[in-house]
Amino acid sequence: MDCDGLSILDLNDDAYCILHWLAILLENREFDTPSGLALEAKRYIGKEFALDYQRFDVMVGYRADDSYFSFAQDFMNGTISYRQLREAMHLGKLGQQFVLKSKKAFERIRFQRYETAESKEWYAKKMRRDKSARAAYFNMERNKWQRGDLYIRWGNDSRLYRR
Repeated sequence: MDCDGLSILDLNDDAYCILHWLAILLENREFDTPSGLALEAKRYIGKEFALDYQRFDVMVGYRADDSYFSFAQDFMNGTISYRQLREAMHLGKLGQQFVLKSKKAFERIRFQRYETAESKEWYAKKMRRDKSARAAYFNMERNKWQRGDLYIRWGNDSRLYRR
């Protein structure tokens, strides 16, 4: 795909942080907010980290799969710190997502060839990556904090607090 002339929002760029990705995810995916903290966290992240992503032809960032989503939920519920969320997003090599958003971007797609991807083989690989990421996540020091860690906390207004 020729990307020349396309506007690309690369959420991996140093200008952005994981909370920008999370703000987009929260806007576009159903998100269970069973606690008041999670609901306030959703509002806070949406307000403070929202991006005008609609104007881009392409977005690049973390995949919005179930493992990453569960890590984000733990952050929103105050279970893990921002540092732990960032570390969790690199577990299991779950990959990046390249999203075509505009007609202009879709018009750039050119067929080159195909390969047969046997579901039995590739689904098993996906599940191993997911299982590996989840196991690594549960083995990391989820309940141990470090001086200076940032957590979502409920106060007069939900925001990131240093612990």
